[in-house]
Amino acid sequence: MDQKKTPTTHTAAPSSAPYTFPQHWAADVLASDGRAVRLRPMTPADGEQLVEFHSELSERTRYLRYFGPYPTMSAKDVAHFTTVNYTSRVALLMELGDKIIAVGSYEGLVEVGDGKSAEVAFVVADSHQGRGLGPILLEHLAGAAAENGLDRFVAEVLAENRHMVSVFREAGYQVKRSYDGGVVHLEFDIDPTEALLSVRNARERAAEARSVRNVLSPKSVAVIGASADPSKVGHAVLANLLGAGFTGPIYPVNDEHRSVRGVRAYASVREIPDDLDLAVIAVPARAMDSVLDDCLAKGVKALVIVSSGFSDSGPEGLEQERRLVHAARAHGMRVVGPNALGVANTDAAIGLNSTLAPVLPGRGRIGFFCQSGALGIQILDGAAKRRLGLSTFVSAGNRGDVSGNDVLQYWDTDPDTDVVLLYLESFGNPRKFSRIARRVARGKPIVAVKSGRHAVPPALAATGVEIDDATVRALFEQSGVVQVDSIAQLFDCAGLFAYQPLPGGPRVAVVGNSTALGVLSADAVRSEGLVVGEPVDLGATASPEEFGDAVRTALASDEVDSVLVVFVPPIAVEAQPYATALRDAASGAAKPVLTTFLAEEGLSEMLSVPGEDGNPQWGSVPSYPGPERAALSLSRAWRYAAWRQLPMSAMSRPAGIDETEARRLVADWLEQEGSRWLVEAEVTALLRCYGIDVIPYHEVDGAEAAVAAAIEIGFPVAVKARDEGWRRRPDLVGVRLDLWSADAVRSAVEALTELTGSSVVMVQTMADKGVNCVLAVQDDPSFGSVISFGLAGVISSLLGDRAYRVLPVTEDEARALIDAPKAAPLLRGYGPGEPVDREALVDLVHRVSSLIDDIPEVRDLACDPILVATAGATVVEARVRIGAEPRAVDLGPRRLR
Repeated sequence: MDQKKTPTTHTAAPSSAPYTFPQHWAADVLASDGRAVRLRPMTPADGEQLVEFHSELSERTRYLRYFGPYPTMSAKDVAHFTTVNYTSRVALLMELGDKIIAVGSYEGLVEVGDGKSAEVAFVVADSHQGRGLGPILLEHLAGAAAENGLDRFVAEVLAENRHMVSVFREAGYQVKRSYDGGVVHLEFDIDPTEALLSVRNARERAAEARSVRNVLSPKSVAVIGASADPSKVGHAVLANLLGAGFTGPIYPVNDEHRSVRGVRAYASVREIPDDLDLAVIAVPARAMDSVLDDCLAKGVKALVIVSSGFSDSGPEGLEQERRLVHAARAHGMRVVGPNALGVANTDAAIGLNSTLAPVLPGRGRIGFFCQSGALGIQILDGAAKRRLGLSTFVSAGNRGDVSGNDVLQYWDTDPDTDVVLLYLESFGNPRKFSRIARRVARGKPIVAVKSGRHAVPPALAATGVEIDDATVRALFEQSGVVQVDSIAQLFDCAGLFAYQPLPGGPRVAVVGNSTALGVLSADAVRSEGLVVGEPVDLGATASPEEFGDAVRTALASDEVDSVLVVFVPPIAVEAQPYATALRDAASGAAKPVLTTFLAEEGLSEMLSVPGEDGNPQWGSVPSYPGPERAALSLSRAWRYAAWRQLPMSAMSRPAGIDETEARRLVADWLEQEGSRWLVEAEVTALLRCYGIDVIPYHEVDGAEAAVAAAIEIGFPVAVKARDEGWRRRPDLVGVRLDLWSADAVRSAVEALTELTGSSVVMVQTMADKGVNCVLAVQDDPSFGSVISFGLAGVISSLLGDRAYRVLPVTEDEARALIDAPKAAPLLRGYGPGEPVDREALVDLVHRVSSLIDDIPEVRDLACDPILVATAGATVVEARVRIGAEPRAVDLGPRRLR
């Protein structure tokens, strides 16, 4: 990839200006082949590397980029390219190790009257062309330009350089083209349109999926720290690799032995004669630096680090882990771990088991991600006992680099994976997780166990808002993720999702040969919110043929969406024929069939449909030890199916938003005073930028000043104590409402002065009568920005009647949010009340979501109370906290986080 000559018209700052580049522009990114690349701003210190990079370009590449031979760079040109001001002139470079492999830049154009356009250019080393580096440079240059107030790029490309023209077109921009002889003039806005974001996300998905595929489908593996001692970790990894029948070469690395377990060993990775795709590292953390140097020199593609002693051991270990990942990415490698259990791919063409697990499930169509190594061993053992076959397995340990988000991207594109299982302890980038999960769950069920569900995050504890397990579940459901509470439930759902179709509705038929068990089953189904009729009781004397016919009849009914079969083998009767009859009746059904089949032995073998490898395949009937667990799995399957049937609503922005002014205000406030809660006037100004009006107020001192303010704004008015502790009390003791006269205002001020000891009060116009509501946004360390909604009042607060969603929300999700609290029927006119303007609330939620989406520095926001009347919703008071504290976001140019 290459592009055009150096612009001659630009607004350049003097080379001696003391500019410092924005640190957040530096990023690790993924090329289209899944290999990592370091991207950062260029500095004058890069001159020597730039000259070397230029000298290695082919004549053809230099011609296409500079419109001429340009064989060498003069000292003046080097200074021009490397000395930029990071505002009107920006240059970015990509490097692999200590070598530059691509360069891109933009320069502001003075001939454009509004000063908001810049000319963009980039060039990629010949050996790295075709890796998708040009679009990444363009994306990050556009991000930098947008921060600097630019809104348009122009470029000139030789007409014969068709590849470069296609780079701009395929990047998702709406490109205007014009021709001047053999030169194509391109011009496009850099605003992130939906089309552009869609293209970016598609590139991100392909690159991240490829990077994980590099880990899970290596052609060669080295075990660094391989040992003949059965008590050592390196022994377990090597034994499992050999036992799984890995189809490529395996290289034990041991500096003391010439062979390990009969396989030739090497003293270091450098001595391995062939290329190496994957290195599994099982050496102590203190030895990691030298091992990493060897891997970097060898050009290993990916690392799986099973060693502990990094971030799991404290601050020093965390710093070592960061250095390790930084160095690995800089040399193009991805890292799984440290402190990982390992990775596995059960595909016979790969045969990879580079884990510490002594038992690995057979081949299946379930992908499984786990953070905890120790618990992962138990989970894999449990999956094997339940005969749940896996396609691939990844244990990320400390998640120094590869995370659940990366693996989700891989499974989304993997034709051998139909169901995704996750055991999560935390989210590295929760917002990105939500975005990816929404897309993946549209085609493949995601079942997740989230540990620490009942712990209150410190950031929320400070606000007095507790996110309980029911709320966490709602946040998962927003993304289509099926949350379960235990490993047993994880397997229960996996068995249903992996081998049976999804239910088309909530109607369940219970068929069985035991009256008591049938009644218990019907009760369990109803308790999970499903619909069930009278159980079909065949009696203890029913034959296998009658048993199978009853199941077929239930499946054929238009009033049935799924069938729960319960069976207790009669005394002295063999269970196998009944299992066969059930399996045959369910075969090929378009409705799910599950069972509580209480046979003593051979349960899974009786009900599974074996494939060529002997493992269960599609059509196998999952069996549960009790009807309660069967009903729980079925109810989750129905909720997931219902979510999938909902149309996908696109993200959109309300009209009347001034994002530029809002950004300017927040930037000024942070620069002046840093992180803090905004004062009321600032809150009002910020919210007004997003079309959110707060009832104006006058802060006055004394009764007569309050009367004057009331006359100015018009009666009726409300008078409130200045101190929040008084005016926000649930009993409203610090507030006086519906004051229609000057005397009423005087009396109110006198009473509040006596109560609070202060004569300073707030005078506000009375809002229209309506339902009091509360809308708030907080930063949750587990989920990112969380928006909550509920009706105001002591009872709602006491009962925790709040609904939550992860931001950003679509318009449909905003509507679902306000309908979710148990008290939401009051908004529809429950009882004697009148229906209020719910669409005004939806609009308000949408505007708040856009504000938080645009300005990450807004850390907390609360509109409390909101009065929703029959026409309109009025924000009576609002609070906003701003801060520059870092948080995991999913905005701007794509990068590894």
